[in-house]
Amino acid sequence: MATASVPAPGLLKVSNKLSMRFQKSGEGPPLVLMHTIRTQLEYFRELAPTLAKSYTVYAIDLPGHGRSPIDPNARLDEPYMREGVIGFIELLNLTDVTLVGESIGGALALTVAASIPQRIKRVYSLNPYDYETRYGDGIRRGNWFSNFIIGSLQIPVLGALNASLENKVVLKKIMGGGYHDPKKIPADLLTEFDQVAHLPGYKRAARKVLAGWRSWSKARDLYRGISAPVTLIYGDADWSHTVERDRTRSLIPQANVITLKDTGHFSAVENPGDLARIILAD
Repeated sequence: MATASVPAPGLLKVSNKLSMRFQKSGEGPPLVLMHTIRTQLEYFRELAPTLAKSYTVYAIDLPGHGRSPIDPNARLDEPYMREGVIGFIELLNLTDVTLVGESIGGALALTVAASIPQRIKRVYSLNPYDYETRYGDGIRRGNWFSNFIIGSLQIPVLGALNASLENKVVLKKIMGGGYHDPKKIPADLLTEFDQVAHLPGYKRAARKVLAGWRSWSKARDLYRGISAPVTLIYGDADWSHTVERDRTRSLIPQANVITLKDTGHFSAVENPGDLARIILAD
């Protein structure tokens, strides 16, 4: 949503088949915000304005997410999304970029930093989604309902049927599994996510993102190539297990690790104040 100080989102044509919706705000060095699985740039509506006091913030809709146009033939796995983010940065000729991403966006912040080190100044990876051992693994850890619904999406016919039946009640229950306090899910933000889910091709794209689960674990192979300073930030109630967090840290030995109290997987919504303080303190 546009306001007097924040312009309406625009669309950047990254390639012949990929355009990405984004919102630019603030002044200063560039900072790119990458959202979680199943959300969009509005996910950062509380965090972005604070960061925009010190940065030029680019909040993006990742390929296959939000209101970015959907290519029905796109892979929508980690390499594809990484290529999209790199294309976005290169097309705008951004340098000395700070990357901030959560969930799959957190993993992308790390892989993008490894891929174009000459353009990246610093990385903040929030609850990186890089540990899956099965379809929808992370989301399915949230609660029994998420495990049942998300697990069913991989089954032919049944998966398409269950995806088509998703509504705001179902979405709230699933997303609630990613919060320390599910009551903190903003009703109007949930409404926006639900409206986007009814856009043509969206639910099929969402299932395709989940089907690429192996690519998010494989993303760890790139981490040793990161040269920029990295801060890993986890909610104490994130879906990841301690051994998985330690494994990621071992691949980026220079990384600083911070744990946010009373915070789940969706930390930019549940705890934007602490995140902003950490990012702006550096």
